[in-house]
Amino acid sequence: MKSSNGPKQQIFSHLAEIAAALAHPHRIEILELIAQGERSVEDLAERIGLSLSNTSRHLQVLRRARLAAPRREGKNMFYSLVSETEVVTLLASLGRVGERNIAEIDQVLQSYFRTRDSLEPVSRSALLERLRDGSVTLLDVRPPEEFARGHLPGALNISLDQLDAALGDFTENIPVVAYCRGPYCVLSYDAVAQLRARGVQATRLEDGYPEWKAAGLPVET
Repeated sequence: MKSSNGPKQQIFSHLAEIAAALAHPHRIEILELIAQGERSVEDLAERIGLSLSNTSRHLQVLRRARLAAPRREGKNMFYSLVSETEVVTLLASLGRVGERNIAEIDQVLQSYFRTRDSLEPVSRSALLERLRDGSVTLLDVRPPEEFARGHLPGALNISLDQLDAALGDFTENIPVVAYCRGPYCVLSYDAVAQLRARGVQATRLEDGYPEWKAAGLPVET
């Protein structure tokens, strides 16, 4: 007689807890945010547009699934990823499965992302080579506090509303590669469109800072 609570079933039960923790868009967004670096509950609530109580409830679910871990500092609670590389890889795999199998995701990619930039993004390996020979300007368009927690080597941190004023920082014959939080972060798409409209050669990195770091590539803080 097959056991309903054998070792395999116990493992599957715990894996199901992880899958259940991912089964809400706000929790996936929280993971994307804390993949940039540790954040307070208040900061997460403000960025996601939820109340503190709702944000705390989502964080508790992620905590029970061992996807996020808290750290108390005085009266404030901060959260970061547990097993950062594995969680970032899990989210990337989830995105690839969704893109391949869910037509609605492909429609969003076509109607929003690919209409903004139909050019092939730069791979991590190609960018690494360009950084080594100095043939590219690297642009990080995330908020300054995320940039301060960690960024790609030699990156400039310029927000979208400052790009026009910073055009003098870009050399005409050196292309720009922009990146932000991950493959679905619209900031890099908007930055590339804005730069191209001003005559600057610009393209995107294929994903973002968390994926670069998870791949074991060099970062600066």
